Amino acid sequence: MSDKVVQCELCPKGCVIEPGQSGDCRIRVNLDGKLCAVTYGFPVSVHVDPMEKKPLFHFLPGTGILSLATVGCNLHCKNCQNWEISQRNPEEVEASPLPPGEIPGLARRTGCLSVAYTYSDPAAYYEYALDSCIRCREAGLRNVLVTAGYINPEPMRELCRYVDAANIDLKAFSDEFYRTICDGTLQPVLDTLVLAKSLGVEVEVTNLIIPTLNDRDADLTALCRWVRENLGAETPLHFSRFFPHYQMRHLPATPAETLMRARDLARAEGLTFVYVGNLPSEEGETTFCPGCGARLIHRSRYVIMSNRLRNGRCPDCGREISGVWN
Repeated sequence: MSDKVVQCELCPKGCVIEPGQSGDCRIRVNLDGKLCAVTYGFPVSVHVDPMEKKPLFHFLPGTGILSLATVGCNLHCKNCQNWEISQRNPEEVEASPLPPGEIPGLARRTGCLSVAYTYSDPAAYYEYALDSCIRCREAGLRNVLVTAGYINPEPMRELCRYVDAANIDLKAFSDEFYRTICDGTLQPVLDTLVLAKSLGVEVEVTNLIIPTLNDRDADLTALCRWVRENLGAETPLHFSRFFPHYQMRHLPATPAETLMRARDLARAEGLTFVYVGNLPSEEGETTFCPGCGARLIHRSRYVIMSNRLRNGRCPDCGREISGVWN
């Protein structure tokens, strides 16, 4: 074996990389014995999104967020909706230079108070996400991760020093699902969720429900129970509707009744903020007060129709609602 072989310690895959080769994420390359993130400073997607698209429902609702990504991902989900960038090699997708130091200015010019590292996965383009988070924090901006959470604890701990909120995918409460559908494992994602929460990050969880694969009542109940016991009953949980995509075009879209049943199961397990995504649903998109049941934030897809919160509290009963509202 060459003495220039390197091992990546960023994620649980621990890729051992020969000179001239890349790791499983496609973007971390061994260049003459030095591990280099070749997409650093070259995003392929830069957009202004509504915060609700991340989705984050308890973090600066109704605001725009500058959102960016490079190619590459360290998971290979068969249902990936952004596979055109997450599963491509760096040389296959056109990118434009945007160094970390220029991101705060772009956010200001586009009227954004925060920046999201999203679309593919910031765990893959970690160095770029970390340096950008630092520069944005210095400029008084907020940082958001939208991630599958497949990352080792130490790099995640360092990143969370500069992160304000995260939506973390919990794709299924099954290691077999992670191995066969995502080319990963479950436990590191659970560890990331607990770690981010313990470090003060505003955590929301998304579970994409795929018919026949992770839609059994027992599995959904186990997932909800784990969230309540390990992250807290007020952790927002989003059940998202699957549509046929990428390598899973043979499966049907998730029935609406499955999503609403999942919401009912979550509420029965004691979770107080449970939402339904990719499905127009007034009940499934609205934030209700857990104390008196009043409608607090009325959403229609990504649009805030009304927000009755007052200083983070229900105006009717005074109950504090967990989140970052100002």
